Amino acid sequence: MAPVGYLETGVIYCDDNLHRLAQFPDDCVDLIYLDPPFFTNRHYEVIWGDEAEVRSFEDRWEGGINVYVEWMRERVIEMHRLLKPTGSLYLHCDPTASHALKEMVDDIFGRENFRNEIIWKRTSGHSDARGYGAVHDVILYYVNGQHATWNPTYQPYEPGYTEQYYRYKDPNGRRFMSADASASGLSGGGYEYEWKGITRVWRMPRETMESMEAEGRIFYTRNGFPRIKRYLDESKGMPVQDVWTDIEAVRSWHEERLGYPTQKPVALMKRILEASSNKGDIVLDPFCGCGTTLVAAQLLGRQWIGLDISPTAVRVMRERLRRAGAAQVKLVGMPVTEDDVRKLKPFEFQNWVIATMNGSHSPRKSGDMGIDGFSFMLHEPIQVKQSSRIGRNVVDNFETAVKRSGKDKGYIVAFSFGKGAHEEAARVKGADGLTIELLKVADLLEGKADLVTPETGLFGADAPVPEPRSPDSRPSIEELVASDTGQNAIEEDAEDPDES
Repeated sequence: MAPVGYLETGVIYCDDNLHRLAQFPDDCVDLIYLDPPFFTNRHYEVIWGDEAEVRSFEDRWEGGINVYVEWMRERVIEMHRLLKPTGSLYLHCDPTASHALKEMVDDIFGRENFRNEIIWKRTSGHSDARGYGAVHDVILYYVNGQHATWNPTYQPYEPGYTEQYYRYKDPNGRRFMSADASASGLSGGGYEYEWKGITRVWRMPRETMESMEAEGRIFYTRNGFPRIKRYLDESKGMPVQDVWTDIEAVRSWHEERLGYPTQKPVALMKRILEASSNKGDIVLDPFCGCGTTLVAAQLLGRQWIGLDISPTAVRVMRERLRRAGAAQVKLVGMPVTEDDVRKLKPFEFQNWVIATMNGSHSPRKSGDMGIDGFSFMLHEPIQVKQSSRIGRNVVDNFETAVKRSGKDKGYIVAFSFGKGAHEEAARVKGADGLTIELLKVADLLEGKADLVTPETGLFGADAPVPEPRSPDSRPSIEELVASDTGQNAIEEDAEDPDES
């Protein structure tokens, strides 16, 4: 693929980010935030049973921290190339790898462009039998030059601060603190004159002092020395420091929660974007997961680009961005042909089928009787087979699952069905009155199935996003790796001896 000569925004790329970043032009992005898989959270990075990323992540840990850092280095080199001279990079990581990642980014950006190691306290307490509770993440903040965009930002005062410093009140109840009116210790000098019998070098000319006096903004100490009133209700708050304790992680009761295991709060991303970008600037997230960075950019009037390897994550992001007001979300790299769908990993394939049928996933991980999901509205069972020439025994076994579910109709989705499967489906309907509908992937792609239309299917403008698997139903790392190696597909083919 040839590099592009311009940068299109409002796009989510479903692709390996290293491959896609290499196609972008130099000096084209204002801000990059990345939240890659943590070095310690090998089991935690699986999105809702979606293992498109698992195999590539698996190799990263086999060689230890050095392999992980080198995997990251390739990508950070590309990100450095993309940043404008006024751009910034924020790398979200955990303390286990932050020291190694910082050395790596120092090599690429230069130590002089390191600005802060931000500590984000993401939980209030954590029990650890072998040490202190781990309650924070690290965000490494770098700039791409001395003229990087920077907008001062503020956070609420900590509890007790206002009582300690804003301890005075006007007769009308307005709280204020008193600030020095003299220019003592102030660089650049001041204005020398007499005020109320006191000659000093003051911070402001006499005319300004008189105006503030008339407005009641001068406070006098017991010995008659003037000080300036700083009102609490006019304060923007405390300038943001490098320890962030005021932004809560996404909890189960929060409205923005999607179920993504490492979802970051929108407030966290807004703080970063407001500090290091301006309206109209281009924000890039190369590990955008469930799209929090893109949503924050949309809400703040920034342009955005997202990259993620998982089609499931991309679908979720598209719907989330629409709810945030994005008029158009362009997807690039999503599976749109039968060959594309054949290349999906087993759990990703299952997600694709359920989403295309506008259905919901089975909440059970095991003992589900072969039911992978349920249809929209009527909640009829769906079984997904990433195989061709499905045979008679698959239909026969699924008949039992449909009966136990209490429904009189179910769906089996596969690439093709053998003669025995069609005969068994006809027998079941005649003998028991059950309908086992055999759906081919090609029918789903073309919108020929009853539950799918080109307008409401997976790639249509109004496609809903199915509910994600619950954390309890998420497959284990062993299952995911097994599925990636093709073991699941081999077992499925073994169920169809009549089609040999």
